[in-house]
Amino acid sequence: MTPAGPVDHVVTSGTFSLDGGTWDVDNNVWIVGDDNEVIVIDAAHDLEKITEGVAGRRVVAVVCTHAHDDHVNQAPHVADRFDAPILLNPAEAPLWEMTHPDRRPDREITDGDVLRAGGVELRALVTPGHSPGSTCLYSEDLGVLFSGDTLFNGGPGATGRSYSSFDTIIDSIRGRLLTLPGDTVVRTGHGDSTTIGAELPHLEEWIRRGN
Repeated sequence: MTPAGPVDHVVTSGTFSLDGGTWDVDNNVWIVGDDNEVIVIDAAHDLEKITEGVAGRRVVAVVCTHAHDDHVNQAPHVADRFDAPILLNPAEAPLWEMTHPDRRPDREITDGDVLRAGGVELRALVTPGHSPGSTCLYSEDLGVLFSGDTLFNGGPGATGRSYSSFDTIIDSIRGRLLTLPGDTVVRTGHGDSTTIGAELPHLEEWIRRGN
């Protein structure tokens, strides 16, 4: 795979398991940077496909937006292959340990942290609700938000499982994400991208719909 620009996109397929259930899922893996170095966001399912997406560049960090198994199951393998640190918000520890009980993330990512790769700056916005430490990454210069499973094309991420809260995710989206410029492109953890402006009018509808 040849790098296509500051944001490269890999789709991987596998399963998500929690609370005794397992579901088939397709995940978006985002690779952000330039021709020399990148950050990998949400290393999911397929080490070789992610490696192809990295395309020989230096990996500055493997960032996990949250620790559901479908977003972190390849994080240690990608980190080891590219000698890169794994970054995760510390509130995600209980979920991380379900998948990787014998491996800890290398560094914490907290609200306001700025990560850099290939001239791209990503600022961490902690947006709990889908999980306790869900973290979005915002590039003001690119006009792009990597939302993990906090905000999708069509509404908030799921909150019907352990460690999640519908009221909390609504507060996070209302206060941290819908305040961004309307033309901000939202690169999601699953499915199609959207924009802040496209989602903003539907907030009250989501609240009425509930969990």
